[in-house]
Amino acid sequence: MWLRPAASAVLAAALCFPAQAQSSPPASVAAPAAAPARAAAFTLDDALARIDATHPDLRLFGGRRDALAAELDRAGQRPALTAGATLENAFGSGEFSGLRGAELSLTLASVFERGGKLDARRTLAQSRIDALAVERESRRLDLLAEAARRYLNIVAAQRQHAIAELDIGQRQRTVAAARQRLQAGASPESVVLTAQAALARAELERERASQRRLAARRHLAALWGERDPGFAAAAGDPLTLPAIQDFDALAELLQRSPEIARFADEGRIREARLQLARTQATPDLEWQFGLRRLQETGDQALLGSVALPLGASRRAAPDIRAAEAELAMLGIEREAQGMSLYSTLADAHGRYQVAALEVRRLNDDVLPKLARAEAAAERAYRAGAISYLEWAQLQSERTNGRKQQLEAALEAQRALIEIQRLTGEAFVAAPAASTAQGTAP
Repeated sequence: MWLRPAASAVLAAALCFPAQAQSSPPASVAAPAAAPARAAAFTLDDALARIDATHPDLRLFGGRRDALAAELDRAGQRPALTAGATLENAFGSGEFSGLRGAELSLTLASVFERGGKLDARRTLAQSRIDALAVERESRRLDLLAEAARRYLNIVAAQRQHAIAELDIGQRQRTVAAARQRLQAGASPESVVLTAQAALARAELERERASQRRLAARRHLAALWGERDPGFAAAAGDPLTLPAIQDFDALAELLQRSPEIARFADEGRIREARLQLARTQATPDLEWQFGLRRLQETGDQALLGSVALPLGASRRAAPDIRAAEAELAMLGIEREAQGMSLYSTLADAHGRYQVAALEVRRLNDDVLPKLARAEAAAERAYRAGAISYLEWAQLQSERTNGRKQQLEAALEAQRALIEIQRLTGEAFVAAPAASTAQGTAP
């Protein structure tokens, strides 16, 4: 099946994260605090492997397959033979008192199935087993996409922590400069207090990012039932965005979506049900064969009978019409699902393009200018040319620009995960072609 290798390829690259090596943070973004010694960098491949091995939703399919295999064995069984014994004209009155006029019959009976019922049952049972494989891969792909989203939340929290560290560094320089000017009598104490409040707010944001990272780790580990995640840092650069195909090319790939692929198996199941319903229009032949003993004379004789139910075609007609209607509806259901997938792809593609454009423009135009402006404001403040508020405002603008870039990158990554889940196509950005290598210093 194409889904299994595609799922691994797509989700391993879903965030454009290197799965085997931890990517180094951009030069302008400080690395998060060192993780505990027991916890190494955790990759998306690690998460996907654990989900594949342990998630109960995937393990359930083994039991379901065993149950369907048992149904296939039952569907392949022929009608049972029935052994019978009949005693007549015994223990009556007159000449039938006791066993003098008794007749004992030993019979063997069964049903001769007609119309291909046995093959129809087998086909239906086998088609349900075949459909189970596609259903499992569809569920597996959904789980891997969910794992990619939760992994992205960890990386996002790490980036937010790094941005907070940068902001703290800025605010610490502001506090130090404000104290120098206070000691020189060039500014009031309120400026120092305001700078300290801004520093405390930045430290609060760092603590919030740490808590979000802890919650995101637990949320990801819950996918494989781990209560105490044995990892702290996740590898990956959310600012690295690949170029993707145009929308029309991606729309052509929707036929590979598991949501569409399942209709092929569902069609075979409904066709098998229709064929089974049609076989009911052919009546089965009931037969009986046996031996009868006449107790009074001690003679023996063979007996046999056949019976054919009448009106089988009329009784089977409602089931045939229902099966035909279900088969006819499948095309409409597939069309509706296709429209829904197309709409979802259009939305995800648009969100990705907009967010990727925002990341590029912030990285190339906005953030470098804000960095230079903030550095110039620091020099001007220390020289007494501008007020504290002007410098602090530029620091806030620079921090907000980093946050805006990160949010845009996360939006693009979420859209990319959805596009790859729908199309089964992996989009990987080469290191040299990265959309953004981090904000300017």
